[in-house]
Amino acid sequence: MKEKMIPRKKTILVADDDEGIVGLLRMLCEESGYRTISASNGKEAFALAISDPPDIVVLDGNMPVQDGFDTTKQLKSDVRTKHIPVIMLTGLLTREDRLRGIAAGANDFLTKPVDGEEFALRVSNNLKIKEYHDFLQHHAEILELEVQARTAEIRGALDELKAANSLVTSGYVDTIYRLAVVSEFKDEGTGLHIKRIGFLAKELASDLGMAGDFLESIFHASMMHDIGKVGIPDSIMLKTGPLTDDEWKRMREHTETGARILSGSASPYLIMAELIARSHHERWDGGGYPGGLMGVAIQVAGRLTNIVDQYDALRTRRSYKPGLVHDATMEIITKGDGRTLPTHFDPQVLEAFSRCHRRFEEIYDLLSEGTPNG
Repeated sequence: MKEKMIPRKKTILVADDDEGIVGLLRMLCEESGYRTISASNGKEAFALAISDPPDIVVLDGNMPVQDGFDTTKQLKSDVRTKHIPVIMLTGLLTREDRLRGIAAGANDFLTKPVDGEEFALRVSNNLKIKEYHDFLQHHAEILELEVQARTAEIRGALDELKAANSLVTSGYVDTIYRLAVVSEFKDEGTGLHIKRIGFLAKELASDLGMAGDFLESIFHASMMHDIGKVGIPDSIMLKTGPLTDDEWKRMREHTETGARILSGSASPYLIMAELIARSHHERWDGGGYPGGLMGVAIQVAGRLTNIVDQYDALRTRRSYKPGLVHDATMEIITKGDGRTLPTHFDPQVLEAFSRCHRRFEEIYDLLSEGTPNG
């Protein structure tokens, strides 16, 4: 009879030169079922993070030997620790401290004295993000070895779909979901784009007052918006210069290709994903593709993903363009720059984006490898 595996407790590394603060935070962590390790200065904290990797680091900004800001920068620059969320403790939390902490790579902040309920929520939220990153990282490592074979397999499946006009069966659901990562693998590599799209779409839907089931569905479904790119030739996907008219026409086919891949499922996630794949480039004023739909003829999930995808595209650095800072991106989406216009977006969705745009900035900065060059 096999023994049941006991799940590994999440480990929180607490670093502060104040023994009272360390004791309080360890107690709060252990009451929530976490394992804790502690350090009294930044140098000791970094050494512990290497020898006994934690799931989260909670550290004070001001410590002897090596302060929290330098330690955060060290953690974020080391490949072994760069993806561990860092929550920084500060006494006064001045604007300068926050900016310095953000520049160092801190993921979150807490002001002393620590509120126990707020501490528990911030730890829980950062653990969820860490777990999601670990999931993507694990599959990215596998996909790095299998991406060529997997892409060939899917292209074969697409040929069968075209010939038989068949539907993706339930046996493909897990594979299709993982292909959301494949669709971005050649383009971005880390899967961060699809991750951000899920969180941003859910944030926007939440601001609009959508129900819980819708929030859960759009979180998963929006990450599959570009799955049709697996059918686009590498010569187009990896091209660094401008596309020709024929290449641009072929690139646009990813919307219909993605919809065909996702069609026919009973899963609410894949039903919504099919709608998003087909409609996330449609525009409120009718100038989008593939159908040139206008207004409410576009599914609401597509309208949400459209503005989310545009925000992420503008902010993200590519080989053929720089990334923009948040404020410049906000200006383009809400006021236009000639190529992107406010009339492209559902007015109610645009208003919601204007209300919660700072949360967009926080999510993007949190789920990015680095800051864009504006």
